[in-house]
Amino acid sequence: MEHKFFIPRTAITERIKNGIVHSPVTTLLGPRQCGKTSLAAPLATRPENLFDLHSLIDRARLEDSNFRILDGLEGIVVIDEAQDKPELFRKLRVLADRRDSTTKFLITGSASPTIANEVSESLAGRNRLLSLGGLNLDEVGSINWEKLWLRGGFPRSYLHELEPESLTWRLDYIEQFLRHDLPALAETKLSAEQLRRLFLLIAHNHGQSWNNSKVAQLIGANYKTVQRHLELFKGAYIVRELYPYYTNLQKRLRKTPKVYLRDSGLLHALFLIRDQSALLSHPSMGFSWEGFGIEQIISLTNSRDEECFTWSVTSGPEVDLVLTKPKGIFGFEFKAGDAPKRTKSMAVGVDDLGLTKLFVIYPGRLNYALDDKIEAVGIENLSTIAAQVV
Repeated sequence: MEHKFFIPRTAITERIKNGIVHSPVTTLLGPRQCGKTSLAAPLATRPENLFDLHSLIDRARLEDSNFRILDGLEGIVVIDEAQDKPELFRKLRVLADRRDSTTKFLITGSASPTIANEVSESLAGRNRLLSLGGLNLDEVGSINWEKLWLRGGFPRSYLHELEPESLTWRLDYIEQFLRHDLPALAETKLSAEQLRRLFLLIAHNHGQSWNNSKVAQLIGANYKTVQRHLELFKGAYIVRELYPYYTNLQKRLRKTPKVYLRDSGLLHALFLIRDQSALLSHPSMGFSWEGFGIEQIISLTNSRDEECFTWSVTSGPEVDLVLTKPKGIFGFEFKAGDAPKRTKSMAVGVDDLGLTKLFVIYPGRLNYALDDKIEAVGIENLSTIAAQVV
């Protein structure tokens, strides 16, 4: 039953409601099965104001009237999975420009080049764009961080009663994404086996520098094909790419971006990590912790992609995540061991970047100062960071 796989998500719900108040159209994008429908559908003012474009009946309601059925609706209208009808956005532009209209539209979609282009072109200046990722620690309770790290933030994966069921769900999700969802986003020239190998290579390069040409050689494709598919993975909210943060320093900075699977549960499924013990002994445990922490910080601080960077120099010093916020520039390091200590690399990062503060996130309960600008923060206390950064 659906209610077994639902957790209230107060913060993003309030952001959606705020978008509805201040904009004629609000768009909620995110990966398939992240909970968009569960959040959006209850906001429809009445049953006839809800359209699920995966439903043949609702598609017919729109198509048979050539979208004119939308003209007479009042209140909040919710259109789910809008990427299936790109021509809808031109109609929404006309409706959004009606004078004295109090009708508001909330549309959801699994990100794709089609919906991104239509939103930016047809609804420019009329739309509040929001993104929805997996569950975060505020939503599941910070004491449940080990379960969230292992299983990831997809509600159905996190809420399964047994770990084997969660792992099976994630493996099925990956199969569905590679065989059906990704080819539906755009035409691909890669075979099913090449797509699988590419996805595995992303997992094995999680938290590390990404080289399109090197990966292309490994899967038997050209680098432009790999680059294009990486963009598709990013557009589907499956992969995050962090670009280097540039300063005016004379030091030699690493200029290649880093890639991460956004959901730690998908990463662990690809590695067939079945439980916490296997995770803690896995060679990629440190990179997994880093990616998990990055997604939590970005979610809890409500940071946009253009505010998120990484930084490192060829001589060694690095900062895993750099956020450029109105309050200053904040750095984040992620250490999977107990009781992290101040290092020279941390001090260099603070000085070279002019950081307002550097937070070192570790799997513990206590917060403690490493110096006046560097603070160790236990994973259960991430909400204390949001209050300082936002």
